[in-house]
Amino acid sequence: MTDIPDDKAPEIPVETADFMPYADEKRAADSAKYHKVKRLYLGVANPDIDTLVKTWRTKDTLDERIARADALWATDVHECRIAAGKLLTQARIRPDDAVWETLQSWMPTFDAWAVADHAATAMQKRLIADPSRLDIVETWTTSDHMWTRRAALVATLPWAKMNNPKPDEAAARERILGWAASYVTDRAWFIQKSIGWWLRDLSKRDPERVAAFLAEHGATMKPFAVKEASKYLPKVADAD
Repeated sequence: MTDIPDDKAPEIPVETADFMPYADEKRAADSAKYHKVKRLYLGVANPDIDTLVKTWRTKDTLDERIARADALWATDVHECRIAAGKLLTQARIRPDDAVWETLQSWMPTFDAWAVADHAATAMQKRLIADPSRLDIVETWTTSDHMWTRRAALVATLPWAKMNNPKPDEAAARERILGWAASYVTDRAWFIQKSIGWWLRDLSKRDPERVAAFLAEHGATMKPFAVKEASKYLPKVADAD
């Protein structure tokens, strides 16, 4: 168990008990160094987290699963937050309003890409289940919280990955590209990365649209984001 150094050792939340047989001090130290966010790291590998999540998913009712995920998130332990996101990542959940509300309640505490992305992956399923929730996501794009703004693109990645979008899905894609366009002047690294990521995934399905976006906005984006977005675009031969 490793925390970024402080004057006193952190308390170990009771919700971490199931994780402790898998804890590894060296992995915890490496994880704390890599993520650079002050919280407790147990050093539990992802396959072991997946094993725990599978066990809970099998035995818990939906209400119990939501409660467990919320309690795990509240620990502010790295692996617990990863597990919380995984626990609520499921395509078919009916009813799912409580899951959607729980995921949104975590968003103000997003502060690192790994925990934020696992929660946003769970959000992706709830948005596909009910695309009208994009109206809520649009409000995130003007948040003062960088991680909330970023979540608007990470949580909507499924629209970048649709091979043959229906008219309403194509319209949603254009709407999200509008959000991405509004971000290009934001110099935050993680915002620029999210733009590049969204466009990179879209380029595998609609390279012409990505090329058009970059033609309009690429000069404003950071070079690394343009490079990310262009990764799978056809290379243009140099003129003789």
